[in-house]
Amino acid sequence: MSGAACHPSAGAEQAAASETAEPARKPIATALFSSLPIARPENVAMEDLLREDVPAHWATSLLSDRGEWRAVDWLGIRDDGYDALAGIDLLVLAQPRPLAPEENVALDNFVRDGGTVLLFADPHLTQESAYALGDPRRPAHTVLLSPILSRWGIELEHDESDEKTGADWNGVTLPLSEPGRFRLKPDAGEFAGRCILEADARLVSCDIGKGRLLALADAALLEPDTGGRAEIRRALLERMMDAALATKVGKSRD
Repeated sequence: MSGAACHPSAGAEQAAASETAEPARKPIATALFSSLPIARPENVAMEDLLREDVPAHWATSLLSDRGEWRAVDWLGIRDDGYDALAGIDLLVLAQPRPLAPEENVALDNFVRDGGTVLLFADPHLTQESAYALGDPRRPAHTVLLSPILSRWGIELEHDESDEKTGADWNGVTLPLSEPGRFRLKPDAGEFAGRCILEADARLVSCDIGKGRLLALADAALLEPDTGGRAEIRRALLERMMDAALATKVGKSRD
């Protein structure tokens, strides 16, 4: 990945600093469903995850600071009766693997019943990986969510010549690397959400039933980082979480 694409805007740091006097936020219960090495860094054995010398992804500290969170590998009720989405306020879908049909149903029900989804859907992931192409442990190279996005009235498109490296949104710049764009389907049908495109269609926000979706057509924001850049990434992710959990867009698709 090029340096320009992986560096968040320094302006985000100033925007985040101006909000340090905000009152304490209500704790939220978050579930993370991702193929990216966020909950578990690459090349780290399961038994070593709790060791203090194992570097954690910067996003995990934010999720912990905002309330309880858990990483899940299945959406809905498993065969053993465990419901991964029970009691969850916010579901972060970060470059997820393709969903099984029953997972699509569970996700749709979660949102329509009042849940909130923050989606990072990258059509061409550029994040480096320690695993070779074809290794199942490697993050998903492209996101395959057409069935559920189509049901909600959205399409994800990708132009290989798109070299945009940032999306101006809500006073900050979100980092991009070979991003996609969203499009609202004109013939979406009765199950479509009420959606609006933002930031040159790099983002889409939707009311779906009683719930809400905020989606970004890229995942460069979630790349591992350290130091000041990690703090900027954290501030940007927190802003996106707050926007997803905010009041509904309340606008028609027209």
